[in-house]
Amino acid sequence: MKDKRILFVSSEVVPYLPETELALTAFNAAKNAHSKGVQTRIFMPRFGVINERRHQLHEVIRLSGMNLVVDDMDMPLIIKVASIPKERMQVYFIDNEEYFKRKAVFTDEDDQLFEDNDERAIFFAKGVVETVKKLNWAPDIIHVHGWMASLLPLYLREFYNEEPLFSESKIITSVYSNPFEGTLNEKLADKLKFDLNENDKIATVRIPSHTNILKSAIENSDAIIHGSENISEELTTFIEEKKVPVLSFQEENFKESYLSFYADLVSAK
Repeated sequence: MKDKRILFVSSEVVPYLPETELALTAFNAAKNAHSKGVQTRIFMPRFGVINERRHQLHEVIRLSGMNLVVDDMDMPLIIKVASIPKERMQVYFIDNEEYFKRKAVFTDEDDQLFEDNDERAIFFAKGVVETVKKLNWAPDIIHVHGWMASLLPLYLREFYNEEPLFSESKIITSVYSNPFEGTLNEKLADKLKFDLNENDKIATVRIPSHTNILKSAIENSDAIIHGSENISEELTTFIEEKKVPVLSFQEENFKESYLSFYADLVSAK
């Protein structure tokens, strides 16, 4: 895997957000690959709770400045970057004042999901792709973590399917047992139609529950990793029916197992 390129896209990464199973796993997967000579880039949303001064985030003017269209609205894209101390790994932050300035991550002070989480997820997916295109950095593997990143596989497969930069990229989705209650905005499918027209794959998120959003990521991925020990039976069955390479939950041999899984996927025809 030395000199291969892996793009890690996660809704949560330590040290920028609190330590959760997802945030730690995304960080450790990237750190381990980076330590073995893999070229890595990490992308995450620039949530308002992230302390820019402490973590030394700075805007990258040459990457910022474009507008992304979300449900027929032009939303300015701001790109910020930081380096994880001691690791020399670059982290790119997808930012927009309307979507990410608020001092919270996914829910309000009453623990209710933000009404625009669906648009935030669309903006994040498109922001990642457009930024990587500007970097002209073709990843061998794109490893997705977290539900807010889970529209990325759909966009890569359907909206950016003719983008040559990603023509050889293999998509891995890690599935975690960290569901939210209820659903995202019920108009998510209609908003996706602005980019994807009457695409059959939109039907998966017609009811935008946590499970269905992950199903969308799974059905548009080349391989799946169980990021948590206990995944719901519904998702486990859905993964099995997909008939793609699957890595079971790793506790003891995390480093070796992930690298081997990456290498096998890259070498597969």
